[in-house]
Amino acid sequence: MVVIQQQEDSKQNSPKPSSSADSTVNQNGDASDGFETASERDVSDDENDHDNDQQLAPQKQEEERDHKNDAESIQRALSEANDAKLEGNRLFVEGKYEEALVKYEVALGVASGPETNELRSVCHSNRGICFFKLEKYEDTIRECTKALELNHTYMKALVKRGEAYEKCEKLEEAIADMKKILELDPSNDQARRAIIRLEPLAAEKREKMKEEMIAKLKDMGNSVLGRFGMSVDNFKAVKDPNTGSYSISFQR
Repeated sequence: MVVIQQQEDSKQNSPKPSSSADSTVNQNGDASDGFETASERDVSDDENDHDNDQQLAPQKQEEERDHKNDAESIQRALSEANDAKLEGNRLFVEGKYEEALVKYEVALGVASGPETNELRSVCHSNRGICFFKLEKYEDTIRECTKALELNHTYMKALVKRGEAYEKCEKLEEAIADMKKILELDPSNDQARRAIIRLEPLAAEKREKMKEEMIAKLKDMGNSVLGRFGMSVDNFKAVKDPNTGSYSISFQR
């Protein structure tokens, strides 16, 4: 009985074989239990990223607030400009063209930026029409040109500028605007009729300008040739009916 007890005690006190995991623990001096742990460098990078995010967060929030404020300012300006434009339209219908001009100018003063180009174009065109009603045709041309710079296909501005060009006897420019209208709208009979009516007048004006220019040149020539006992009458100008140009020959 005694021997058996000693053997059992001996068996209980004998060292157990160590596993590979235990061996790793003993060799490395840590208790990883086989799990991979983050290095100090990895932990440091994560902390730096977190710090950077915390630093950038207020800046991002401020940028978002600024963007929101800009959008709200643009919307508010558009609303104010549109209200002024509508008031100008009301005054125009009542025939109060001077007062309407002021309202359109207010709208233009409030509206700015590419988001307001359409509204600004309308206001410039409307100002042009007001000036036309007031028979201030050069001002009409200026305002309609500004409208077309913002919207080059704005039909109303083209029509009114063409009419103002005609009033100022700038027939070539008027015809050019009417032709542009036909390019945009081939069915526009008003522009077609205007071209048919204006082209003979423009040709007549060109011919008159040529005659005036020749007369001025003749006077200048006589002042020079008179010193030599000659005049421009010694030179005969013959017009070519096909080209409209002139050839000059000397006659004694």
